[in-house]
Amino acid sequence: MLVKIVALFLVFMAVLAMFGRLRMPGAKRLRDARCTRCGRFRIGKGQCPCTKG
Repeated sequence: MLVKIVALFLVFMAVLAMFGRLRMPGAKRLRDARCTRCGRFRIGKGQCPCTKG
């Protein structure tokens, strides 16, 4: 009985993972928030610290 519960849980988690990969909400906004030169996240609307120095 316990094996059936664990197997169903794993199948359910695999189905959720497949749906999560299809469309991640906000992925474009996260990609745009990164600096194109160094790859760090930019906080706010200012420049990245790598371009200031």
